[in-house]
Order: sequence, then C-alpha cells, then structure tokens
Amino acid sequence: MSIRSSFAAAAGKSSYWLLHNFFHGGSSLPGKITVALDPNILRAFGKDYDVVIVTGTNGKTLTTALSVKVLKEGFDNVVTNPTGSNMEQGIVTTFITAKKSKNGKTIAVLEVDEANVIKVTKHITPIAFVFTNLFRDQMDRYGELYTTYQKILDGVANAPKATIIANGDAMIFNSQTLPNPIIYYGFNHLPAGDIKAPANTDSVLCPKCNHILHYGFITYGNLGDYFCPNCGFKRPELTNQVTRLTELTPTSSSFEIDGKPYSIQIGGTYNIYNALAAYTLGRFLDISTDQIKNAFENDSRVFGRQEVIQVGDKQVTLILVKNPVGLNQVIDMILSDKDAFSFVGLLNANYADGIDTSWIWDGNFEKLKKHDIPQFITGGERYKDITFRLKVAGVDNLIIEPELKDVVQRITELPTKKVYVLATYTAVLQLRKQLADQKLIKEGMDA
Repeated sequence: MSIRSSFAAAAGKSSYWLLHNFFHGGSSLPGKITVALDPNILRAFGKDYDVVIVTGTNGKTLTTALSVKVLKEGFDNVVTNPTGSNMEQGIVTTFITAKKSKNGKTIAVLEVDEANVIKVTKHITPIAFVFTNLFRDQMDRYGELYTTYQKILDGVANAPKATIIANGDAMIFNSQTLPNPIIYYGFNHLPAGDIKAPANTDSVLCPKCNHILHYGFITYGNLGDYFCPNCGFKRPELTNQVTRLTELTPTSSSFEIDGKPYSIQIGGTYNIYNALAAYTLGRFLDISTDQIKNAFENDSRVFGRQEVIQVGDKQVTLILVKNPVGLNQVIDMILSDKDAFSFVGLLNANYADGIDTSWIWDGNFEKLKKHDIPQFITGGERYKDITFRLKVAGVDNLIIEPELKDVVQRITELPTKKVYVLATYTAVLQLRKQLADQKLIKEGMDA
C-alpha cells in the first residue's frame, strides 16, 4: 500500500472508531473521508481479497447475508457490508474495518448498488457477480430497467472473466450476450402451462422480437419460466433450481433445491430466491449441500429485513419496502399470517429511498382491506402521502403520527400482539435509532 493509501486508510479508521464508539454510526462517512484523501483506495484494498459483488433491485442485503453464512462454512474469514451501505463510500468503510486473513486472500462478499458497480470494478476485479433481479426502482436515479441493467453491465465490462451467477427467471439477464461465464438459477416447482403476465408488469416484451412474452408459470412480478411464442427466445437452462415449495409462513420458508430440503427463518417467496442465489454461489465456491443446509438453519436475523423486535408486549416485525413489486410481495406475505396483526407504514423520500413516492400507487394496498386489520398507523417524513394512499385503498381506522419517536409509543398501544412495520430505507434507520435510544435494541445505525 502506498504512503497516500496508508494515510487515507488510517484517517478512515480513526473516523470510524470515533463515530462507532461515540455516535453508534460510521457506515458511510469514514469511507467518504478515505476516498477524498485517496480516490484510488479501493485498488489498494482489493489486492488482498477475492471479491464477490451482489447487485440487483431487490434482495441484495439478504442475499449477501445468506451468502456470507454459506461461505463461512468453508472459509475462515468472510468480509462483508452488513448494514446495506452499498455505495462506494460504504464499501470503502467495509475494507477499512475488515480483518485480513493470515492465510492468503480473504473472501469479500459485497452488496453493491447498481449504479456503483462500475465504481468498484474500476479498481477491483471480482471473481463473481450475483444478479438478484431487476424491477422498476427509484426511477429518479435509475430510469427504466434497461438503463439500470446497462449501469450494471458497464461495471461488468471491467471484469469479462468473472463468473456471473444470475436469476434465470429474470428475462433481462438473458437479453444480451456477454463474454463472462454465466450460471443461472431459478424456480421449477410447477408444471408448465401457457400464461401471460398482467398488463402492468415490468419488462414482458421479448428482447429479440418485441413480441409479448408468455410463461409456463410465474412466481411473481416478471419472474418465471418465460418464452416467446414468436421467435423461440426462452429461459436458459438452470444449473440450480427450487423444485418444491414445502411450507411458507410470514416468518419461515421450507423448500427444496435440486430435490434436497432446506429452510430459512424468514418468510416470502422472494426471499427463497435470495436463498437460492446464495446456494448457487456456495456451490460455485465448493461449499457442500450439507454445509449450506447448516448455514440456512442459523436463526439470526438481518438488518431491516424481517427483524423481530420486542416493544413492550408487542412482537414488531420490521420490513424494508422500496418499490411496488417488493411491496406487493410483502403484503402477500403478511396477509398469510393466521394471527391478528396491526399495520404500520413509514414513508421517507430521501436520496437513499428515492425522492419520488409515486411508486406507492402501484402497491396493492387494497388487499389489506380484505383482512381484518384492527388498526393502522402512518408516519415518516412523507406521512401525508402514505396516509392518503391508504385512505384511497379504503382504510379508515388510521392513526397518523408524523414523529417516529411517537410512533414507538403508539405501537405499544396497539390492540394486537403482532405488528408489521413496512418502512423505506431511511425510515428503517430512523426507527431503529429511536428504538436504540429507548434501549429496545442495542444499536441504532449498525446492525
């Protein structure tokens, strides 16, 4: 490491120590300081690591967390960015605070924002990329799906020999010919038919001839066994696949991959995709199926992704939402709960959330009225937007609470033991800070 890089890393470590020990933060600012002192610091860090980049619209954080669990079954030291700080400065902070392996290179599994893939691969050549999915998300930052995908591909172009581990059920990942070796994963749990996706579904035109795609089956959104009846374009052969969904609850999922049973302590079909991505990465790096099973059955939770927090006598499940497809999957998941629950919606519109809140109008909040939910709470910096959306959906039993510190108190007064909190990214951070201040969790900004 050069003198400049060493100085920049030392400054970053010092700022992290200060922020972490006195302000319970430090996932981004130390990286900003380090990059300001040495814009090429990632190149110096990257020499000591075999890097895997996880990117896509939804599921990056959980896929990364599950991948780390899986790889720890076979590697002594796996570095990652667990709080979802996935832009350049957050990734630099990850390396600043990482412990190096004494036995050769260390594996680093990094969640990377789609637009920041190129900023990482400009300096670091990864051994693999993991692609989760692509849906419309933060259109003020990314634009349409093919614009977002091109941002990823611009980064991939810097590593043409890296293996891509891609969701084969997402048509867009099969839309261009790349020089990289590609491994596809997906679902094969239903018999094939011939159906079309709903008219408002993202990206359902064939990339070869623009004909409307058909599906043998659809898992959710635009994901499934797609094919074009006009030109023959179809889903690629899957290397690893979910072959059965055994039991799904809001807090757990049991399923089979390649005919072998697995379970994770988190609900939702979309999270099985994340587990499948981690499984495929594990097999690529020679982790055995028994080791993967052991990793999946670890009961630890992931920051902001179905964390269960005890608030008084309430069991509060905190779930990140940020685009219509993910939101609708979460709504379907919580509505599968057989117990009574209350609903809290927290909406912010900061840069990390996406400043355009119009996406909530594509969320199927109307489904909530079909369930006997005794009480709703709305809050966050854009509480007026989420309140109006729920009112249009027919919700009238609403408590409007703009201040998050008061939301916590309101939760303790709800009539049900179970509470689901759906919140955007910065609202998750702010709520966790309030919970930390009230000694209900250990930390606010770091998980």
